Amino acid sequence: MALRPGRCYNKINKKPWTRVSKRKPRKSFVKGVPAPKIHHYETGNRRGKFDITRDLISKEDVQIRSNALESARISATKHLSTKLGDDNFFFKVRVFPFHVLRENAMATGAGADRFSQGMRKSFGKPKGQAARVKTDQKVMTARGNPGSEKVLKEALRRASAKLSGTYKIK
Repeated sequence: MALRPGRCYNKINKKPWTRVSKRKPRKSFVKGVPAPKIHHYETGNRRGKFDITRDLISKEDVQIRSNALESARISATKHLSTKLGDDNFFFKVRVFPFHVLRENAMATGAGADRFSQGMRKSFGKPKGQAARVKTDQKVMTARGNPGSEKVLKEALRRASAKLSGTYKIK
């Protein structure tokens, strides 16, 4: 089954409901959570000294799924490496997808009402992970040498096109 659209998950509720058990703490963990799609958070030259820094900053509270973070990282890194070379930049994703996304799968089609439970026991099964980003929080950072300001800004703009929400580059 395909992923639900990002608009199903991008709004932040007040607080996600999770079970907290005091007697048996192992019951507090959500079981069967798939691994996040993003694995590399830092790319480029990690040890280099760079003078120019550009940040992608969120203008609103939003949830960003791990596959969207990975897509944004790939597009920004590819643009930076083709324009500047692999050793002339440093790129970092600054948020981590901790929040578990759940889906209450509903049966559809003929005869679905006979075995569907509707909203009874609708906790849902884990389907992915998302990073919860607040207003004015840095999502990604790109660093480079003088003369690479336009390339850094364009890479972050391309990354922001892959993410839900609105962003500014500072």
